[in-house]
Amino acid sequence: MTHTWRKSTRSNNGTDCVEVRNDLTAVRDSKNPTGPTLPVDLQSLVRHLKG
Repeated sequence: MTHTWRKSTRSNNGTDCVEVRNDLTAVRDSKNPTGPTLPVDLQSLVRHLKG
């Protein structure tokens, strides 16, 4: 399955970006799109931060 990625709105002129997977389960470095990804549960993280 191919996933869609989107860059952070806080990216630095499009060069130093974090991308999030469309299903909100992973993040990656946009400079290395074929490199490793970090699995995350962003929805749980946001809920926890809003606490």
